[in-house]
Amino acid sequence: MAAASTSVAILPSARRSCDAGKSRSFVFSSRSSKSVSFPSQPRRRTGNLRIACSVSLTDREVRTGGPDDLVDSILSKVSETDRGVSLKKEEHAAVGEVAGELQKYCVSEPVKCPLIFGEWDVVYCSNPTSPGGGYRSSVGRLFFKTKEMVQAVEAPDTVRNKVKFSLFGFLDGEVSLKGKLIALDGSWIQVIFEPPQLKVGSLNFQYGGESEVKLQITYVDEKIRLGKGSRGALFVFQRIG
Repeated sequence: MAAASTSVAILPSARRSCDAGKSRSFVFSSRSSKSVSFPSQPRRRTGNLRIACSVSLTDREVRTGGPDDLVDSILSKVSETDRGVSLKKEEHAAVGEVAGELQKYCVSEPVKCPLIFGEWDVVYCSNPTSPGGGYRSSVGRLFFKTKEMVQAVEAPDTVRNKVKFSLFGFLDGEVSLKGKLIALDGSWIQVIFEPPQLKVGSLNFQYGGESEVKLQITYVDEKIRLGKGSRGALFVFQRIG
């Protein structure tokens, strides 16, 4: 739900789900490197038995706690922040750091992974006006209180964005867009949106023109999806369906 958007389990689980689609030529990367060595004959000493072993761990997962902990960490950092609006600069940086670590666990071609399909809550964006456009600007938020921001990705190539809001605190409305998803490569997608549809009270009309957005999928599993817009904005989507 980037610029146009008025838009673990974790790696082992994600791999299981994506592996189920191997007939679609999904490719996955492995980043684990663990070696354990034991002497073939343990040394015996009088009165006790001593087994010596050496363990070499070079996997980043051991130091970070793995993608499970990283997913929990990034969700805790963006929770109750009005989708990132209330975070300070250093807090945005902390979210970006965790997102960078999670990217290391991403499957090699996330665009081909069926886990991208589903209904997603937009829980964070490093640029508050990227999802929701003018409705989420500093002025727009004075009049429009965001109640829901959802993106549905439907097979094979449909994206539906919806922003529900309250105008002046008492008049409910929503803006929705329907777009066509185009895979640019293994991680980048482009979505071309039709003109947005606006509903406020009994009014229902279409306005504006077509728009488009490009987004790189940097991580996806059964719980969250991370994306980076063409201008560098970071998005965190949490699965709700």
